[in-house]
Amino acid sequence: MKKLIFTGILAVAGLTTTANAQIQEGNWMVGSSILSSNFGLNTGGGYSIGLQPKAAYFVKDNVAVGGYVNLGISKVTNGSPTRFDYGVGALGRYFLSPGEKGVDNLLNHGRWFFEGNLGVGGSSVENGNSTTGLDFGVGPGYSYFITPNIGVEGLVKYQGQSGFGNEGLNSNITFNVGFSIYLPTSKAKAIANDVK
Repeated sequence: MKKLIFTGILAVAGLTTTANAQIQEGNWMVGSSILSSNFGLNTGGGYSIGLQPKAAYFVKDNVAVGGYVNLGISKVTNGSPTRFDYGVGALGRYFLSPGEKGVDNLLNHGRWFFEGNLGVGGSSVENGNSTTGLDFGVGPGYSYFITPNIGVEGLVKYQGQSGFGNEGLNSNITFNVGFSIYLPTSKAKAIANDVK
């Protein structure tokens, strides 16, 4: 129960910080992609629902590194087999500054970014092929800040798995929609000390 209260307090604290401080060195980003469309480059492309919780720490302004967990399930039609995807690994994200390389902010309430990931993952198809191996991806995205510290995000990503099971390279292009909460480390520490 304390963890749930602590998470709620962190979210509220995140809402009270300034809009210019989300992606500064020392802050945390916590979020998830919650809806994913899969445009298969191999046979079997279609639509899927996935959850990809992620957390990252800003090692310097505009640059965050962290980790992710990938869980997904898909079924193209009622008669098709169910596919389960999983993965865990490291991710990195670079946010473009306003005006950088000719890229302006959309409506001045968001930031363009590039995200890459590398880890271990796989997939298992009911009564079909399965694979486990290297999980990797890269792509551009945009975070639109609905409050100073909560962003709704869209991310187009090339995802690949180089497997050791029944399949070799399996790749697709995904469009992900999710959200992220940006927390200043100082506020998170102060709240954690108050909860104890």
